[in-house]
Amino acid sequence: MSIKAVNLSHTYHPGTPLETCALKNISFEFDRRTWFSVVGHTGSGKSTLAQHLNGLLLPMEGQVWVDGMEVKEKSRSLQEIRRKVGLVFQYPEQQLFAETVYDEIAFAPRNWGVPENEIPQRVNLAMEQAGLEKNCLKRSPFNLSGGEKRKAAIASVLSSVPDYLVLDEPTAGLDSYSRKELTSLLVRLRSEGMGILLVTHDLDIALQFSDSILVLQGGTQVVWKKPQAVLEHLQANPVPGLKLPDIAQLSAALREKGKNVPLTWQWKCLKTALFGEK
Repeated sequence: MSIKAVNLSHTYHPGTPLETCALKNISFEFDRRTWFSVVGHTGSGKSTLAQHLNGLLLPMEGQVWVDGMEVKEKSRSLQEIRRKVGLVFQYPEQQLFAETVYDEIAFAPRNWGVPENEIPQRVNLAMEQAGLEKNCLKRSPFNLSGGEKRKAAIASVLSSVPDYLVLDEPTAGLDSYSRKELTSLLVRLRSEGMGILLVTHDLDIALQFSDSILVLQGGTQVVWKKPQAVLEHLQANPVPGLKLPDIAQLSAALREKGKNVPLTWQWKCLKTALFGEK
């Protein structure tokens, strides 16, 4: 079971003066139980790619497949694809709409036909997973703090129990504690069988947690490999706007000065190479 893109291309406003190629010949595949990150600078096509994975945008060229079902117009499988692939938008305000947090989180399972007597359990579990306090249930989602809005948006997707979770820049604006909470949740969901696709400009998080990483630049595919291979590629071929983590920059600088250390984003590995400490 996997999500796969084959030569995916998308152009906004084709045939007009505003024509913009957002994606060009993008190909990748990632399985359930894995964490796949898509990284790149603003305008690289990350969000456009994310919206193709559950049919919010349909391929103009190429193909997208979810568990063997093609994402295409008038497909009988499109509803099932949208059930399988939960999408958390970059800005929670674009996703939230209900009068209360409870109704927000309950909307997806109700929409998919879950019996009403099962809805409270779904809501409570999703809130617990997302780290949202139960005293928020009766509040308007628009009166929540920025961090709470993001958690509510994530919970509203988790309540439908998707097979894949696609998150567009979910760490933007979060403090270090909330970032750690979120990454711990995603690690746990992956271990429970969910496929995670993280859209981010934060290369540090992508390197730490991903099974594979796709780098985009200007709508084109730069590299799609395992984290170590991606780090080596970016160190040799920098991508504008994509900053290597501090530890990776330090290890690269030490290597240039002749030190026998690995190119790494992990302080533990660098410390061991430098000082022999474990």
